[in-house]
Amino acid sequence: MGRTRVLIMGAAGRDFHNFNVFFRDNEAYEVVAFTATQIPNIEGRKYPAELAGKLYPNGIDIYPEDELEALIEKLSVEEVVFAYSDVAYDYVMSRSARVNRAGADFKLMGPARTMLKSSKPVVAVCAVRTGCGKSQTTRRVIEILRRAGKKVVAVRHPMPYGDLVAQRVQRFASMEDLDRYNCTIEEREEYEPHIRRGNVVYAGVDYEAILRQAEQEADVIVWDGGNNDLPFFKPDLHITLVDPHRPGDELFYYPGEANLRMADVVVINKIDTAEPEDILAVRESIFEANPDATVVEAASPIFVEDYQLIKGKRVLAVEDGPTLTHGEMTYGAAVVAAEKFGASELVDPRPYTVGTITETFEKYPDIGTLLPAMGYGEQQIRDLEETINRTDCDVVIVGTPIDLRKLVKLNKPAVRVTYELQEIGKPDLVDALSPFLK
Repeated sequence: MGRTRVLIMGAAGRDFHNFNVFFRDNEAYEVVAFTATQIPNIEGRKYPAELAGKLYPNGIDIYPEDELEALIEKLSVEEVVFAYSDVAYDYVMSRSARVNRAGADFKLMGPARTMLKSSKPVVAVCAVRTGCGKSQTTRRVIEILRRAGKKVVAVRHPMPYGDLVAQRVQRFASMEDLDRYNCTIEEREEYEPHIRRGNVVYAGVDYEAILRQAEQEADVIVWDGGNNDLPFFKPDLHITLVDPHRPGDELFYYPGEANLRMADVVVINKIDTAEPEDILAVRESIFEANPDATVVEAASPIFVEDYQLIKGKRVLAVEDGPTLTHGEMTYGAAVVAAEKFGASELVDPRPYTVGTITETFEKYPDIGTLLPAMGYGEQQIRDLEETINRTDCDVVIVGTPIDLRKLVKLNKPAVRVTYELQEIGKPDLVDALSPFLK
């Protein structure tokens, strides 16, 4: 019997991880290609030979997902592994139908084959959808652990959009590290808030190597998840966030429902801004899927500098990009701030977009009256800057996790919105983390 010929469908994250931990040195399989989607400009590259191992001396080509059926035929693919996240079940099964029609098997890999075991305790922070509040929850978890005297290292879900060899293992402990690794806006949004709090954060491509290095300087490792993906490390405590602004999604998105069912602790975030009936609906989903989980209620209140500049003004709301695109939210912290502090109008940026920002709205037409802060490369950052400056508004409200004003030059006044997690009542995250605090 020859090696099973495999194609991995991904988005420069979970796909590479599954390859590294299961396929790389596995002589029963031959990975003949990756496909890429969700993230701009990641197709047309190679998974490099330096990372692919001895079985792949020429590396592995990465193609656009649009070529899926043709690749299955051309490369005699027998098995297709779906390896990206935050997609609805009908989306997943539509891809399965395409794969099956082309003659290949369709596979979803589970945690037993893909989670790495750490020598140190691991707390994983995950979610059922993008934009539930993982980042502020991770920061809160680290704050609690550090106050108890623990040395904590965060390991972030991958965002390797540049030179994959150079990004094999990345350690971020200073603002200079962000420049050294030429980080995109998306990367900076995740790493900078950690760095400003004195947290060390790792990321990259090879998570076995990342884990072993992180273990050398940590008492506890905190997995800082991305999208609604499963943890790459086997957790000793699995925290999953749900969002009452999107009730029902917790049971209909891949692999978010798996995170819900696996969770030791479920955090219902944003209860300060959600409707009571939606909070109740999410609670009922938790009880249905995972009745043994500890449920923590929390809010993510906003803090707005110079809020007086908003009242009566025509404002452009700039929000976290992934939350609006594949996260499918139609508003974020900037829109909430506009409503709370009396803006006269939310200005639609679509008449003013250029280049890759125009393409983003074409790909995601249901984005609300706001601007996603897309920045997967230098050109997209420049397109974002030009779009903001072309937009006819009085004030820009920046609702991104980092201060966007440091990366783009704006020609109009701007105010920034920040937010942190605050647990409401008991049990809280201190109670959930009590075994780690001893």
